[in-house]
Amino acid sequence: MIVFDLLCGAGHRFEGWFGSSDDFARQRDRSLLSCPSCGSDKVERVPSATRANLGAPQPKAPPAQLQKTPDMEGKDPFAIAQMLYSRMLDELLTKSEDVGREFPTEARKIFYDEAPARPIRGQATNEEHQELVDEGIPVARLPVPPNTKLN
Repeated sequence: MIVFDLLCGAGHRFEGWFGSSDDFARQRDRSLLSCPSCGSDKVERVPSATRANLGAPQPKAPPAQLQKTPDMEGKDPFAIAQMLYSRMLDELLTKSEDVGREFPTEARKIFYDEAPARPIRGQATNEEHQELVDEGIPVARLPVPPNTKLN
């Protein structure tokens, strides 16, 4: 996996993980990349800060390791990342309520304690999303792969 710093047409900076430089280029050329803040598909790679290992002491405890499952054996890191993303998406879809186009209204009701707190998902335009963010309502855009059935 390789991590690139990315910049959308609206000036939002974020990072993306890719199997290779070619993988990034293919996804960009097919308009599969979008900004998590505003949804813009005008995404470009920007220079990344370099990291130099200058002999810093090793951490006292090793970082938590991903628990490998039998279906991960022998697969390359990109395939494992896709598998994990798929599992995360499955969890999101099964443990949240789809409120469809009513997402902005329902998110406000939950935020202002006018509706019961619960995990929801749905659709919002770029403008609606930005209004929610401006109000301080915690929302996130999630990229959904093409042909993913949302219900």
